[in-house]
Amino acid sequence: MAGIPHDHYEPKSNGEKWLHTRLPVVGLLYDTLMIPTPKNLNWMWIWGIVLTFCLALQIVTGIVLAMHYTPHVDVAFSSVEHIMRNVNGGYMLRYLHMNGASLFFVAVYAHIFRGLYYGSYKAPREITWIVGMLIYLLMMATGFMGYVLPWGQMSFWGATVITGLFGAIPFIGESLQTLLLGGPAVDNATLNRFFSLHYLLPFVIAGLVIVHIWAFHTTGNNNPTGVEVRRTSKEDAEKDTLPFWPYFVMKDLFALAVILVVFFAIVGFMPNYLGHPDNYIEANPLSTPAHIVPEWYFLPFYAILRAFTAEVWVVQIASFVTGGIIDAKFFGVLAMFGAIAVMALVPWLDTSSVRSGRYRPMFKWWFALLVIDFFALMWLGAMPAEEPYASFSLIASAYWFAYFLVILPLLGVIEKPAPQPETIEADFDAHYAPKTGGTKTLVKPAE
Repeated sequence: MAGIPHDHYEPKSNGEKWLHTRLPVVGLLYDTLMIPTPKNLNWMWIWGIVLTFCLALQIVTGIVLAMHYTPHVDVAFSSVEHIMRNVNGGYMLRYLHMNGASLFFVAVYAHIFRGLYYGSYKAPREITWIVGMLIYLLMMATGFMGYVLPWGQMSFWGATVITGLFGAIPFIGESLQTLLLGGPAVDNATLNRFFSLHYLLPFVIAGLVIVHIWAFHTTGNNNPTGVEVRRTSKEDAEKDTLPFWPYFVMKDLFALAVILVVFFAIVGFMPNYLGHPDNYIEANPLSTPAHIVPEWYFLPFYAILRAFTAEVWVVQIASFVTGGIIDAKFFGVLAMFGAIAVMALVPWLDTSSVRSGRYRPMFKWWFALLVIDFFALMWLGAMPAEEPYASFSLIASAYWFAYFLVILPLLGVIEKPAPQPETIEADFDAHYAPKTGGTKTLVKPAE
């Protein structure tokens, strides 16, 4: 598929020509900043710059924190207290890093649900979506390992519970768990492994982010209408697009500034609001907390993990069919990772020929229920594993899978979409152009 026509970088001075023939970095930067972008992008397209800021913040603050942190079970907790009390600006660095992780996940969830609503996963952007989901998985792994490093009560017992899940995998589970822990239980070897991986994975994420950006720069950006930029001529493409600089850069920077006002207010006035008080108690293998919960951004999938107990008929059938190989614990692990896998497979599960949810009246209601379901799972993940929360978790988990595996494929068959704009230019003019009587927006019937 041909790319969107636009002007490429042309070096002018002798110095620019010399550099461009040896290392075309200026041309790469120019083509990135001046890439034609659909001019009807709304405010849900600002999360990319927030995610970029968060990644840079986490890497920079993480490097400085690593200079003062000691990954040993005897002194890890006290080294964190040393950072908080004795290192110049250490408390601010730690609070920025700790709350930066929360902002990172707020932005990534908004980014993912925006993609799900506007169909950003549909052809030709399947690879972009898959790379994005890989980034999300690495973020979860990095966040989990980072939560272990302070070596508080919730860190230790959270690591014990989550790493214990790998032991549920038939045949290889015990060996895999021992490899991950570096021994039979969560101990010093585990802390060293997690510290090393927590330091390394953000750089892997940064590499995948470059691939992610490269991918959508190749296919072009999606937009709220789901209608592609016209590629028939340069003139048509220019009517549908604007250069990324300065229009969208300034818009993104304004949105980032507003978000950072809220972020720094939280860091300055309520930095521990999203944390757990038990993590300010040093890890004690002989004292189990009354209620073990992970960080808030893991809670929806933690609720799914706990929902499938031995009393659930689906688990009983799976156990009977497999001769007990799939027990309740392993089924919960499969459900937790399966909940993420169905999101990754959504380009092939969504059978609708219309990309944007804006023109899918039935889809809007089911998608709204999915968003409510996600927040319900988040709340249920923080509740004790008892009734009525257990039953509610099972119902919410069932809807999550039903949406991706049943509802989304069926909607593509039974739903009658609304008419779509003929072009991005027509949609833009309908929303933003001055109203002049008698002007009508051309539309095309839904396919």
